[in-house]
Amino acid sequence: MKNDWTSLAYPLPDDIRLLKDNGKWDDALEQIDFLLAKKPPKAMQERLLLEKTILGEQRLEYTIPWEEAVCMMKEELLPSDQTPEEELFFYMRNGNALWHYNDGKICFHRRFFRTLMNTRPELVKRWKKAPQSEEDDLDWREKLILTSTIHEMQEKGYAARKIHARCILKVEDDAFRPGEKLRVHLPVPAVCQQVKSVNILNISPKPTYIAPEDHPSRTIYFEEAPTENHEYSVEFEYINRVDYVKPDPDQVSKVQPDFHTEEQAPHILFTPYIRSLVKELTEGETNPLRKARAFYDFITTKVDYIFMPAYYILENIPEFAAKNFKGDCGVQALLFITLCRAAGIPARWQSGLCAGPLDIGMHDWAQFYIAPYGWMYADCSYGGSAYRAGNEERWNHYFGNLDPYRAIMNSEYQYEFDPPKLENRHDPYDNQIGEAEYEGHGLMGPEFDGWEELLGIETVEDDI
Repeated sequence: MKNDWTSLAYPLPDDIRLLKDNGKWDDALEQIDFLLAKKPPKAMQERLLLEKTILGEQRLEYTIPWEEAVCMMKEELLPSDQTPEEELFFYMRNGNALWHYNDGKICFHRRFFRTLMNTRPELVKRWKKAPQSEEDDLDWREKLILTSTIHEMQEKGYAARKIHARCILKVEDDAFRPGEKLRVHLPVPAVCQQVKSVNILNISPKPTYIAPEDHPSRTIYFEEAPTENHEYSVEFEYINRVDYVKPDPDQVSKVQPDFHTEEQAPHILFTPYIRSLVKELTEGETNPLRKARAFYDFITTKVDYIFMPAYYILENIPEFAAKNFKGDCGVQALLFITLCRAAGIPARWQSGLCAGPLDIGMHDWAQFYIAPYGWMYADCSYGGSAYRAGNEERWNHYFGNLDPYRAIMNSEYQYEFDPPKLENRHDPYDNQIGEAEYEGHGLMGPEFDGWEELLGIETVEDDI
């Protein structure tokens, strides 16, 4: 049965909430089955069935016991004047090391140490595997290129790049079912504001269907019953052009549009806390551009970047970031969108890949609409990184502007595929690595792998 994800906005019964919060996964599942047998109202049935799916994934996210986490700190880092236990407790208390109870005991998220190495410079200096020089540091080299690209955009009024890449998906051998019908939905770039056309160079194997080039969550669809496990891949190239804008509050039109300002359950909800936060951040302000900037400043200066568990185990993604002051690129983007919409500012989602300048990987960001400028961009993750590094120019750039190193697979949030996935999605809100399903079972994170390869990137003079 395919879950109704909008029911995530409904409250859990208190006894299940207590069991879940203490990591009593099996007890919580037993209690859910007990309550379902009593045939509660349909809305509660949908919420309880959804929770069964969530609990199955949540127990796989928090897998590193305290003792093992301490050993990682001790083995991976050079000694300091604090013990590994003291350091771990500090970052746990500071919100940088994500944790949850697992059967009543503290367990850390499976990527907690990776978060620390990506966000805590004082620890990276003591990391035994850290790059030995700036030339070896890919992140440092990429930021130099981004700064150069920003200057290019300021001088020319735009920047354009031709990007050549490939997306691949493969079912894990343990989850593969020889001879059974398998349906695969592989993401592919779509035509959108930045991209006028996408050239698909190669697809393997032969696809069953390719979604329209402007579909808001575009996919290539395969349907077959393979007897041997193999990869599904698409190779493509496109020109991504982004125009430079220098938003000026004094130029903002008096009349603003009201589209893309609605709530969208289960996450884009104007809760009492969100409404209060909007009021506090925009007190006395009427200019929508300055309001949007206030939201951007709050997120980039107050919300720390961390690697997140699967999004679908979070009950309210924007509120998670707003109350815990942490979240990855998608969590931060969704908070920005929610704050904007709650303030009457049109805002929407974009996501896909950071396809360069030197590497490729998944990424999410936001768009917001201010007349007369139209749709502009807000990349709170890149902006927050620039702010923490003390780079004011890059911090300001990612409010209003983007860079051309992107592959846009999704231009709406929580949008259905074409054709729709029949079973539960691994990610019901977004699509960056793809989805796969057998009859009666949608494959989840541990059951398949999706990845990307950057094959080439070049600067182009694009005056379209």
